[in-house]
Amino acid sequence: MTIQEKQQEIIEEFEFLDDWEQKYEYIIDLGKELKGLPEDKKTDENLIKGCQSKVWLDAEFKEGKLFFNADSDGILPKGIVSLLVRIYSGHSTQEILDSDFDFISKIDLQEFLSPSRANGLMAMTKQIKFYAVAFQLKS
Repeated sequence: MTIQEKQQEIIEEFEFLDDWEQKYEYIIDLGKELKGLPEDKKTDENLIKGCQSKVWLDAEFKEGKLFFNADSDGILPKGIVSLLVRIYSGHSTQEILDSDFDFISKIDLQEFLSPSRANGLMAMTKQIKFYAVAFQLKS
C-alpha cells in the first residue's frame, strides 16, 4: 500500500467519527496499539524536540526501506505518532521525501490540537523527513 493510500485510509476512518470526542478516543486507542520502544531506545538521540510530552522516534533501514517505531509518555501524543508510524513505516526514503502531510489537514487534526501539541506534531513530521534524508545519504 502506498503512502497516499494509507493516508486516504486514515481520512476515511476519521470521516466515520461524528465529533472530536470520538476522534480523540480513536487516536488514544491507536496509541494503545503501538508497540512502543524498549527502554534502551528511549534516548536523547531519539527524543523529538518540540513536543510537550516526551516522544521518541526510532528508525531502522533495511532492504531499502525505513521502518519506524515510536513511543511517548503521553497518551495523546502516542496516538498521534502511531498514525505517522502507520503511514510512513515500510517505505523507501524517496517515497517518504516525495510525500506530504496533507492528510493532517484533511482530518482537521491541527484544529483539534492545542498550539503546543500542534508544534509537537510538526516536530514529529520533520523528524520523519530528517530520517529519510539521513538514510538516503547513507545508501
